[in-house]
Amino acid sequence: MARPSWFDTIGLSPDSQEDGSGIKQAAENVKALIVQEVKNGIPSNRIILGEFSQEELYLCTSQQKGAGGATLSCLLPLCSSLTQGPISGINRDISILQCCGDSDPLVPLIFSSLIVEKLKTLVNPVNVTFKMYEGMMHSVNRK
Repeated sequence: MARPSWFDTIGLSPDSQEDGSGIKQAAENVKALIVQEVKNGIPSNRIILGEFSQEELYLCTSQQKGAGGATLSCLLPLCSSLTQGPISGINRDISILQCCGDSDPLVPLIFSSLIVEKLKTLVNPVNVTFKMYEGMMHSVNRK
């Protein structure tokens, strides 16, 4: 099931100002979707989040067990507000796949690399997989 979850991106550098309230609302929208799916009978530990050009914030802060996440050309907003060590609790061992293109003008490869390194400090590092696609811009394709 897809549900858009938006926030404003104010800048594209690691030290750019962020739309904190919009980012938190986007995470709440994801939470509401998961709560509804659990009410529909799907256990939260069977739900994998897939995101394009958004964020893994929900995966890193949720108190509900998730199955994992796949992210494409994503930022990690409010990164500085996240814990400085492994997340405690239920999602420490989730698997996360971070994908990006090396020609992405919106989320440059260096950002994706920084996000992967941050994710490895939050969850079990062996469960974080990074895939880079040569020549791919801020898009998805069938390759």
